[in-house]
Amino acid sequence: MSKSAPQSFKSHGRFDPLYHFFLTWIFLANVVIAIVYAVHHLCFYSVWVVVMSIAAFLLLFKLRTYPLKVQDRVIRLEERLRLQALAPEEWHTQIYRLTEDQLIGLRFAADDEVVELAKQALEHNLNRKQIKQRIKDWRPDYWRV
Repeated sequence: MSKSAPQSFKSHGRFDPLYHFFLTWIFLANVVIAIVYAVHHLCFYSVWVVVMSIAAFLLLFKLRTYPLKVQDRVIRLEERLRLQALAPEEWHTQIYRLTEDQLIGLRFAADDEVVELAKQALEHNLNRKQIKQRIKDWRPDYWRV
């Protein structure tokens, strides 16, 4: 998604074409080809190639999760700081009751509605998707990996 394209609940998801549409399919094809080869030419080497192909495919997905987890931690910190700056001081202790999932959902809310949405999230135990659906003034996040 380009930075010029407006984001909303329906259009905020992002794809990395190299990862999602090229590497994933190449690694998957590698697994399939290795299995087919092993079926036709059963030997230690062909079985080992299947094992390594599966390991490489799993590694591709595992390596994707690391930067996402780091970003989730940064978002959690960023949203807690933002809520501390925007919420009344007597509400600051409530900020730490918000789950990581709720904080990630709140990152799209504009400053004028984020505190109220945070209160609703705690009151009604809203999940990330439910929070994002309630956002009226969408604050885009173009930096998500």
